[in-house]
Parts: sequence; C-alpha cells; structure tokens
Amino acid sequence: MTTPQQTSLYKTIPLATDPAAQRRYLVVDEPIVGNFRFGLLLEDLDIMAEQVALGYARRAHPDAKVVTAAIDNIIVRHVVDNSRDIQIDARINHVGRSSMVVGMRVEHVGDPATHIASCYFTMVARGGEAAEESRTLPPLEYQDQLERRRAEKSLQEREQYRQQQAAQQEPPSREEYQLLQQLHTAQDEAGFNGVKADRLVVDGWERMYPEQEYVPHRIFGGYIIRRAYELSAICAELIAPHRPIIAAVNRINFFHPVRLGDKLHYTCRVVYTCDSFICVEASIERISRDRTSKALSNSCLFTFVNVDREQRHQPVPPIYPGTYAEDARYLAAYRSHRAMQQHYTLL
Repeated sequence: MTTPQQTSLYKTIPLATDPAAQRRYLVVDEPIVGNFRFGLLLEDLDIMAEQVALGYARRAHPDAKVVTAAIDNIIVRHVVDNSRDIQIDARINHVGRSSMVVGMRVEHVGDPATHIASCYFTMVARGGEAAEESRTLPPLEYQDQLERRRAEKSLQEREQYRQQQAAQQEPPSREEYQLLQQLHTAQDEAGFNGVKADRLVVDGWERMYPEQEYVPHRIFGGYIIRRAYELSAICAELIAPHRPIIAAVNRINFFHPVRLGDKLHYTCRVVYTCDSFICVEASIERISRDRTSKALSNSCLFTFVNVDREQRHQPVPPIYPGTYAEDARYLAAYRSHRAMQQHYTLL
C-alpha cells in the first residue's frame, strides 16, 4: 500500500533567481505590490494535481488517465512577493472508489516562511480507449495521526463545499428577500444612478486546438480555468475604481469535457459587491465542432478585492440586479461571500 507521503510532489517557481520566470508571471511591467499572474498559478496547480493523481492511479492501472472534477475554495492568505521563489507542495490526502483528493500548499519558503494559499483538487481516474470508464483505486495507508487528520480535513472541506452548494438552491430567507427588495425598490426611485448588473458583463470566444490537448482528445482543464480567471479579472475592472486583486476562488466545477475543435464561449459577470469585494461568476459553454451539441463545461466564482497601490482596501459601488436570473446569481454570491469571509485575512 502507498502512504500520502509517497505521493508527494514539489515544484519551485524561481521568481528570485530566474528573470525570465519572474517576467512571465508579471501582470504589468511596473514595480507594484501584488504584481503576479494568479491565472498561471491556477494552471500550475492543475498540472501538479494531475501529475500526482496520475502517478497514483497508474500504480494500479497502467492505462489510467485522470481528469479534474472540482477545485474547492482557494483562500489567498498573503500577496505574492515577486522577488521570492514560490514552492508548491502537492500530495494525495484521500482516495475514494475512483476519486482522489489532492491537497496543495503554496508558500514562500525561507525566512520568513509565508503561506500564500492552500486548496483541494478532486481528481477522478478514468481508462479505456476514450478515457470514459471509471478505474477503481486502492486505498491509502496512513502511518501517523497527521496523515489521518489531513484526510479527515479534506473530507470535511468537501462536505462543507457540498453543503454550501446545496444551500445555494434554498429560497431566500426573510433577510435576503428584504435585501433584494431594497435593491429593486431603489431602481424605481427618481434620479437613480446606481450600477445595474447587466452593464457588468464581459464575454469572449475561443476555439480549441491540438496544442491545448492534455488527456487524449480532451483539452487541458488548467488552460481553460486560466482563461476564465483572466477574463474575470478584466470583468472586475469594470466596477473597481482602483485595482482588483484575487482574494479567493470560491468554486470551480468541471461538468463536461472540452474536446478538440470545440468552440468555447466565456461569459463573466460581476454578480455581487460588498465593501471592497467583487464577486465575478464565469461560465464556459462548449459548442461541438459539428455544432450539433452544446453544454456548460465549467462554472467558476472568483472574489476580488479592490486595493490601492499600498494594498489598502478601497470601497466599490453596490450593484443592482434587475431580473430573476440576476437575483439568483446575486444571492448565490452573497451566500458564498459570507462563508468565505469567515476564513479571509489578506496580508
């Protein structure tokens, strides 16, 4: 049997020692705090989760492939320092029948060590010619209490995530109904000049080419979520008076695989704001090459925080939903944001 420690994988992003790497991860060519391409980090994390999970799955099934099923909350604890190397640690914390929970920790090592973020990737083992068949995996062997606690924590995080998703389907509470009612009533008042939600939308199209292929005939999920993040950051700028930087990835769900030749339609919306925070929902619809089928491939919710050059939080205007669909997105983000704030402290 395999222990979690034996699945560990480490990667260093050499920002301190490699000028080319440092430049690649810049957002703009200016000396500002937090000048870091978080979308590229998401891509790195997805690659590492795939490598860790694939190594484990192939111990039992040499033909195995793995796909990303979901990414749980990523809370950004500290702003990245572009003059320091980043280390990513990944290991499998729990194995189900065909699924694996890969725990990821991102930090600046050295003195002082700085915890940037942690998260859990749920990966699923597949096999067969089209990589559609489930592959049953052997369980992990836990050697000490720390490994057991990590396994329990990963399961608790996943269960909390499921509960949050289930709560999104609940009807509004009295407090939530009154909040939505106030937002609608304000729009009927004379002289209303608030920001309506339907003005805060960005979209884009892209075709998938062989260079984005990862699993045979399927497109690399890390590339897709990087593109979704980058477009969401542009969308956040529609309402941020200063500079929006990432505070949290509230959720990323993978519903349908994207295949070679598919067209992707990215739609990003500012769905909720509160104080200095901006929640942007990104949905990705795939349209097959022969245009006979379409489906939602991914759904993401990102939270940004509006800051000035000294990283001080600055307020953003409230937004006003005007339709039932906008109310539903507003309410879902409102609930997700309240859950996220219990853990958020950006330093």
